[in-house]
Amino acid sequence: VQLQACGGGSVQAGGSLRLSCVVSGRLFSNYAMGWFRQAPGKEREFVAAISRSGAAKYYADFVKGRFTISRDNARDTVYLQMNSLKPEDTAVYYCATGKGVREVDLYDFWGQGTQVTVST
Repeated sequence: VQLQACGGGSVQAGGSLRLSCVVSGRLFSNYAMGWFRQAPGKEREFVAAISRSGAAKYYADFVKGRFTISRDNARDTVYLQMNSLKPEDTAVYYCATGKGVREVDLYDFWGQGTQVTVST
């Protein structure tokens, strides 16, 4: 199973980025998808998750109203639209596939990460 994430970059505060993650090697629609992030010196933390069908979506409190997770099961792809970015959103963002929502341990495959840097 492979996950390929892309879409990271450098933006100014208030800007937007859209992350994408393509999954291969497993039936994409059978698994929940999640986005996590890890800043230097900090633990990996939950950002957002989406159920298999896309009907249920979950967000960390610090991104509610700013980030939107979505998925396209026909394209085996999950997205994270990030608006109103803040410097504290700077981190490496990881996509993951599995059975969990917020729990890191319930995701069994992870992407390589994509860097998001937000400047003032």
